[in-house]
Amino acid sequence: MELRHLRYFVAVAEEGSLTVAAEKRLHTAQPSLSRQLRDLEQEVGAQLFTRGARGIELTPAGRAFLDHARLALGQAAEAVAAARRAARPAKATFAVGFLTGQEVDWLPHVTQILRTELPKIDFKVSSLYSPDVADAVQSGELDLGFMRVEPRPDVTYQVVASERLVAILPSDHRLASGTEVSPADLVGENLIGFSDVPHILRDVVDTYLRQKGVGVEPSHRIDNFAMGISLVASTRGIALLPAYVEPLLPWSVVSRPLSGDPPTIDLAVGYRRDNQSPVLATFLAGIDQLIAAGPAGLRNSG
Repeated sequence: MELRHLRYFVAVAEEGSLTVAAEKRLHTAQPSLSRQLRDLEQEVGAQLFTRGARGIELTPAGRAFLDHARLALGQAAEAVAAARRAARPAKATFAVGFLTGQEVDWLPHVTQILRTELPKIDFKVSSLYSPDVADAVQSGELDLGFMRVEPRPDVTYQVVASERLVAILPSDHRLASGTEVSPADLVGENLIGFSDVPHILRDVVDTYLRQKGVGVEPSHRIDNFAMGISLVASTRGIALLPAYVEPLLPWSVVSRPLSGDPPTIDLAVGYRRDNQSPVLATFLAGIDQLIAAGPAGLRNSG
């Protein structure tokens, strides 16, 4: 018994017609198909089909044979696929995670550094909260992460940028008419704060407001910048966010620099020193050019 006999049998059983199976599924002549099926029935030793008014129908023996025929064909296809996978060396995987929104600025730099490696690897990119990026680097799920300097015992960090914070406010807000926003301007305003998820950003903002003597209790606490922008637009509040969000603002929301010495927050790449990936080594060898390019240059060039 050959696999082609099983394919012919399954095609006729599913189509319920010798003519349709021959012309549309198997691309063979009907007399040849009929002959192949007779050979199959002789080898099985049982009648598998009957011809009725509604076309070809399976006998009880044919119905029993159908399930096993499908299984055999599936296993044969998997055997071929397994052999082909074994014949091709698997590509190395290199996984990079970004604090959501940062991929806009930094992913092109990463691909530029790894341009000679990309054809040889399975390159994976994800976008997560900063603590989740750190956890994934710590566990080995990610080879490299762009995030805040999260305290993780096995993760090594290198700061690649220090981002200034800016005020995000509705485009028709009274403070939007000025060129900058001072800490005193925030008194009495609907301030949008942060949850425990972006805890490093929360600490930077809280420290800044405390040092400037601004005692404002946040009306809302957010997990990410997208939620912050949405709440600025819907509640007419003000949020202090890293400047990397500026290109992502809708028309109804604007940014204004903070006067004086604005607060900053570090963005770092994190990785495990015991990660032996040659792709990681290639990236680390080119990290100085990434730092030199910085996010602002990428925005201006676009």
